[in-house]
Amino acid sequence: MSALQLAFVTFFGLAAVWFALVVFRTSSMMRSALALLFSQTALGALFLALQAEFLGVLQIMMMATEMSIMAIFMVMFMMDPGGLGQMDMTHQKRLSIVAGVVAAAVVAVVAVLTPWGAPATSIPNPSEQLQGLGRELLGRSMLVFETAGITILTAMVAATAVAMPALQRRRER
Repeated sequence: MSALQLAFVTFFGLAAVWFALVVFRTSSMMRSALALLFSQTALGALFLALQAEFLGVLQIMMMATEMSIMAIFMVMFMMDPGGLGQMDMTHQKRLSIVAGVVAAAVVAVVAVLTPWGAPATSIPNPSEQLQGLGRELLGRSMLVFETAGITILTAMVAATAVAMPALQRRRER
């Protein structure tokens, strides 16, 4: 890894962690959604810096679309999406902190105790990695991804159908 690549990996890694922390520090749902978008975009840029172009672009495209949809629904249905009404967005603070610390400890223990095996002696170039990923996605994993896509689309349509009567009632007032 070159010094420039290491600098980009470090920068985007720190940016991803910083924006992830900002998600929980703001009192605005919109600012929280934007911070989450920036965090996930920094993660996509981190993939790009690691020469995993497909994963980086996919991460950025998916998160931009997801956060845009989430922001639109928040503006439509939240009482205070801008966080201007002194709304406290944190609930069960002690339980959340305990759950976070326990989860971090479990992840650290698993990371340390897992026999990861020897490091790879040769790494395929990015085009070979992309071809291998394409074969995997279009091969045995295709049914899983198609099923997940249809399920997500169905959930979005169902959520919109359920929310429409409430939106109609709100407009009539």
